Formats: sequence, structure tokens, C-alpha cells
Amino acid sequence: MATRKQDGGAGKQDGKAPGRTQDKRRQAEQARSDVPSTVARSDDKAVRTWKKTHDSAVETYGEGARAHRAAFASLKHTHEKTGDHWEPKAKAGPSDAQAAKRAPQSLRNPSRTAEGVDANASVAHLREVARDLDIAGRSTMKKADLVEAIKKANRRATAAARTR
Repeated sequence: MATRKQDGGAGKQDGKAPGRTQDKRRQAEQARSDVPSTVARSDDKAVRTWKKTHDSAVETYGEGARAHRAAFASLKHTHEKTGDHWEPKAKAGPSDAQAAKRAPQSLRNPSRTAEGVDANASVAHLREVARDLDIAGRSTMKKADLVEAIKKANRRATAAARTR
């Protein structure tokens, strides 16, 4: 399974002052108990992205499913679901056809989502994710088959993580 990356730590990273990095890390650690388990097992940026979007959506729509959908939609632009957690994407952008739609089109004519799998990624990238998830037969799968196999493996990994 792929390893997750953690941002933060001591010293200057990415040209940012150490204090700012530590503040972001502290924010993410405080928010981990308030986010879904798959997000809590992810890197600090995923936690902050989900929490900030969710809090903003709660102010707009109120607590509930709509706020959660908005938070996950935001997260899917910067991260992809890999197993039981979210990993940063190499390039930010919509993860599937539904994520690419804007409101109200996304509400009037919804399409199936890829459940966090970056369906817009290359076949080579999807095969790499499938390798990390130990999916058999990945080398002969077409792109749509890889997306479905990764979705299935992600569901299994998430269910297993929740029973631990």
C-alpha cells in the first residue's frame, strides 16, 4: 500500500517559515477528530482542506450531507483516494466527469462519481495506484476497469480500517 506523506516538521520547508508550517500542522492535528476517518488518516493538507471547506459549507448550507459533499468535492480536486486514505495528486483538478461540472448542472444532471479515484489520470498512474493496492491483473486492464478495481479496493481497505 502507498505510504502517506506528512507535511510539517522542524526547519524551513518549501520556502516557508518554520512557525507557519508548525501552525498548519497544529491546525491539522486539532481537526483530525472532526473529519471523516479516511481524511483523518491522510496528510495534513487533506485534513485542513476538508475541514476548511466543510466549515464554510456549514455556514452556507447548514450541517448535513450537503456540507459533507462540498468538502469531499473540494478534497477531490487536490487529492485522490488510495486505499483507506487520501494522497495528494500530482496535478490539481477535477477527478471525474461529475467533479468537472459546475452547479447547477452538477445538481440537475448528476453522473456517477469515481469515489475519489482520479479517473482523469493516465493509465500508467492508475496502474501504479493499482500496484500499490495489490490489484491482480492490472497490467491488462483498460482505464475504466482500473478505475472500478481501484474503487473496489478502496472500499475494502476503508472497511478494514474502520473495523481495527
